[in-house]
Amino acid sequence: MKLTALIAAGTCALALPVHAQDRADWPSSITIGTGSQGGTYFGYGSGFGAMISEELGINAGAEITGGPVQNVTLVETGEHQLGFVTLGPADEARRGESPLMPGTPHENVRALFPMYQTPLQAAVLASSDIESFQDLQGKRVGVGPAGGTSATYWTRFFENAEGYDDVTVSNAGGSDTAGQLKDGLIDAFVYAAGLPTGAYSQLAVENDVRFLSMDDETRSTMKEIVPAMSDFTIPANTYEDQPEPLETTSLWNFAIAHQDMPEDLAYEITKLAMENNDRMVTNHAAAKDTLPENVQFNTVIPFHPGAARWFEENGYDVPTVE
Repeated sequence: MKLTALIAAGTCALALPVHAQDRADWPSSITIGTGSQGGTYFGYGSGFGAMISEELGINAGAEITGGPVQNVTLVETGEHQLGFVTLGPADEARRGESPLMPGTPHENVRALFPMYQTPLQAAVLASSDIESFQDLQGKRVGVGPAGGTSATYWTRFFENAEGYDDVTVSNAGGSDTAGQLKDGLIDAFVYAAGLPTGAYSQLAVENDVRFLSMDDETRSTMKEIVPAMSDFTIPANTYEDQPEPLETTSLWNFAIAHQDMPEDLAYEITKLAMENNDRMVTNHAAAKDTLPENVQFNTVIPFHPGAARWFEENGYDVPTVE
């Protein structure tokens, strides 16, 4: 009987998936650094966390943060196991230029999978006299939470572009900033988030809104100030009150983890995101770009070996990052 039981136990072990046999070093829970409520990161991360919990058996929770600048540092220090970043802040942090930890290169961060592009966006109330970016001179402008992609790059634009020296910048989460615009506390709401952005969608439903499109000069200036930016067009009717496409710039987003994340866990998380696009899109519409072929757009963060293994096994070339 003992021999029979031993053989049966061995058979069951062989039948288990490889990752199920190698979970001794997996954490019982992970925290996902996202962004503010009303932003894309939080909706995307809440849904993906539920997928991880359900499919991988790990309690995964999305945490509200200040966005990519904070997320990359939280992963670097090991306070968060998973986070979402735009490549601009991630690259700067890796080179020791993070405003949260200046002079400290973030060398422990590793990329997992591509998410989507984050376009810069801008809206004012339709009753406003602001019809172009040049009209923001002397105005009160909400730029999103301090430390986030939006606040980082819009503030940098206003500080370095000619003709914006008198802009007054304020910080708050996406939903709160939309509320401030509605209440007349600010004159414009500029942001950076995947499409459609919840805070803008709600704002446009509840109010008459005008969305601003970048002219060639504004777009060129933004790309000069932030070389990681690229041209982007927001499709017409992404929001109510937006019948025409909007020209702007954008940054790619990637999910990141600490280099000490177990290789099998990084593999399974990457696999979950890359092989279930239909379900990812139910988390947030921006996930339509959460596709394996977009792995090519990260050339600044080294890939986690577990993530790289999934891409290579499935025929995708992983960029080499020094």
